[in-house]
Amino acid sequence: MIRLTRRAALGLGLFLAVFTVPPSAAKEAAPFGLAVHGGAGVIVRAEMTPDAEAAYRAALQAALDAGYRVLETGGSATDAVIAAIQLLEDNPLFNAGKGAVLTHDGICELDASIMEGRDRRAGAVAGVRYTRHPIALARAVMDQSPHVMLVGEGAERFADSLGFERVPNEYFQTERRRQQLERAKQRDEAAARAAGGPGAHASSADEFSIPDLAFDAERKWGTVGAVALDRSGNLAAGASTGGMTNKRFGRVGDSPIIGAGNYADNRTCAVSATGHGEYFIRVGVAHSIAARMAHAKESVHTAAAAAIADVAALGGTGGVIALTREGAVAMPFNTPGMYRGLRFSDGRSQVDIFGASP
Repeated sequence: MIRLTRRAALGLGLFLAVFTVPPSAAKEAAPFGLAVHGGAGVIVRAEMTPDAEAAYRAALQAALDAGYRVLETGGSATDAVIAAIQLLEDNPLFNAGKGAVLTHDGICELDASIMEGRDRRAGAVAGVRYTRHPIALARAVMDQSPHVMLVGEGAERFADSLGFERVPNEYFQTERRRQQLERAKQRDEAAARAAGGPGAHASSADEFSIPDLAFDAERKWGTVGAVALDRSGNLAAGASTGGMTNKRFGRVGDSPIIGAGNYADNRTCAVSATGHGEYFIRVGVAHSIAARMAHAKESVHTAAAAAIADVAALGGTGGVIALTREGAVAMPFNTPGMYRGLRFSDGRSQVDIFGASP
């Protein structure tokens, strides 16, 4: 049975998805399965067309199904995370891979990371411009290099050395993102003029409060991610993103930062985050959830909710998906909606977009 509740955390509007396992399923072996997310933000039912909602739900379900097929046939949690995220990277609805947001210079710079819970191996890339699937390159960093993170041109050379598919940067770009960038630049220029100088910039809150194009991704944090539990009881977590619209100077958010936007440890949980990356880095969101579980003996639901409350206390927004070896899933977020879903061998299957039903 799936029960959705709305809870208040430290006085903040926090939506928490609570998933309960039927008694009959609890007697069986620990389930295997996965959860995915596609961004959190100002996602309101009244402002979304039925066709748009159907498209997002179908995309999330396809990612879940791809990952579940891997697990069902005995594949690893890492394989399942990669399979799910690659589908989302190929879908221009999301801010990852094709359809990623544009930098101030009008290009896509992509970040991704992967982590395994069994021995806490990890790999990450940042500022990638030509590799079609950044999440696959992050795995290659983990599997085929002595490093954890590679960036920019060096990451591209590493990809070339392994024969990764290279695409022109235009492959990732879409007209919707170009229009979004132009609106963001216009807002920045207006804010700079209002502040009295060319060095002033609009705040990130202003960037995500525009009322036009109610379903436009500039009103949400569109990072994609997945967490998985395989038949062997191993966890894995991954994240992939295009970052922030109109970002400058090589800005990198939390998605490729192990411990901030992504973390996995079989002793506690696997976590993938989406939100205002600067705040998630400052809080160390993903690792903080695992640490609270390990040291304070909190449940994954309590620990995840506390981490998002910490982000909100600093002024940040977003959410996480977190998974334990027992199959418990937490999906707290402090925004009106978060694209999310799960599928498990004990029969749990869900795709959601908005907050708790009224």
